[in-house]
Amino acid sequence: MTTKLDQNTIRAKIAKLSLPTLAFIDGKDSPSSDGNTQCPINPANGRPLAQVAACTHQDVDRAIQAARRAFEQGCWSRLHPSDRKKVMLKFVDLVEKHSTELALMDSLSAGKPISDTIGIDLPDTVACLQWHAELVDKLYDKTAPTGLSNPCMIVREPIGVVGLIVPWNFPVQMAAWKLGPALAAGNSVVLKPASQTPFSAIRLAQLAWQAGLPPGVFNVIPGEGSTVGKAICCHMDVDMVAFTGSTEIGRQLLRYSAHSNLKRVILELGGKSPQIVFADAPDLDLVAQHVANAAFWNMGENCSCGSRLIVQANVKDELLQRVIKQVRSWPVGDPLDPKTRLGPLITSAHMYKVLDYITAGTQEGARCLLGGNQILQDTGGWFVEATIFDQVQNHMRIAREEIFGPVLSIMTFDTEDQAIRLANDTNYGLAASLYTTDISRANRVARALRAGTVSVNCYSEGDVTTPFGGFKESGLFGRDKSIYAHLQYTELKTIWMQLL
Repeated sequence: MTTKLDQNTIRAKIAKLSLPTLAFIDGKDSPSSDGNTQCPINPANGRPLAQVAACTHQDVDRAIQAARRAFEQGCWSRLHPSDRKKVMLKFVDLVEKHSTELALMDSLSAGKPISDTIGIDLPDTVACLQWHAELVDKLYDKTAPTGLSNPCMIVREPIGVVGLIVPWNFPVQMAAWKLGPALAAGNSVVLKPASQTPFSAIRLAQLAWQAGLPPGVFNVIPGEGSTVGKAICCHMDVDMVAFTGSTEIGRQLLRYSAHSNLKRVILELGGKSPQIVFADAPDLDLVAQHVANAAFWNMGENCSCGSRLIVQANVKDELLQRVIKQVRSWPVGDPLDPKTRLGPLITSAHMYKVLDYITAGTQEGARCLLGGNQILQDTGGWFVEATIFDQVQNHMRIAREEIFGPVLSIMTFDTEDQAIRLANDTNYGLAASLYTTDISRANRVARALRAGTVSVNCYSEGDVTTPFGGFKESGLFGRDKSIYAHLQYTELKTIWMQLL
């Protein structure tokens, strides 16, 4: 996989890049049933990228019918595990071969720095798909201790037709997190990408078809959430929906399930993740690097963003100096420049929402130490400076609400119990991190934090082998990544026998 590109090479590849614009249904590229399109905008310059099919309820129904037919025919769901594995590994090879193309698509449409899409998102995408592909023929069913006259098998079977709804902040990566286990388990899939970032998802479907995935097994339906997403979630022939996005939309998906066929719903939602730094933290320079990365990586448009820095009072000033120095060294600008660390926000509306939060922080009494402004207006893009607030109180909006932008709020504590209370005083519980050289404290605090992933002396979401998901309003019913993700795309069945 290509991991480094200079700007001239990037420009040459962009000039040759063909953006896929049609839905992918039943193994074929397909326009929307009414011919309507929508136009994703490049957030770095405000210019249109391409006219993409704006699919309808009829298109969703057609894709679900194709998925159901494929599932019932068993061309994928009942394919021998070793054969399913072979096709998936061919798919992985093609994704890796086209990784630069996919990275450019996400960088163009989401404003993500190309160094991140090539260096992080695509390697993770390949690793996730490969890991689940390799898992296909390595899972064993079980028998129950029911006696010789009543042999009993406990088996896992694919659920059926699965709707996948993925966000715009990690377009190809989040698709892989759900697509890998769903396909590996033998399901048929209808994937809805975010309307701002449809290109890499459509390309994934084309590559999967090229790898030998049967028609109808992997369909992609671009369009608005209010149309396509709702149609998937309300459809009586969809057995499960897996969603990554906002808590507000997650609640709505549960209502759709309740009002339709009680389909299984897996939700990975928002976050307001704390970073706790104790006075005995190792190497404040290294801590500052992790703190800055947690808060500002991907422009803070990350559900596990470490947006709350909870630091012991007697080391706050020393750490702050280092964090500010780190952030000032991050170049802001064109996401296609390999040197860029901070790109634009996804839309103008989202940019103004983030700026409103910054205004609210100042009005509520927090002190803005760094940033706080829109910049690079002459580009036509939607750029906001990395922003740091001190003297934040936990009742303030910037401390409680998910901003989804480059804004870090700083609070202080004196005792371990105070730090834990502050960290847990939130509706969210997706991720947390803590820094200390006291191993007993690390274990104690990690256990006390109400979060799905807790990292110690680093900022991390783990790797493909570790489950990712949240407590409280950060998630419901399931996890991405690891064997736990694979199992949630299956149904558990008991087969009880009476020997004659």
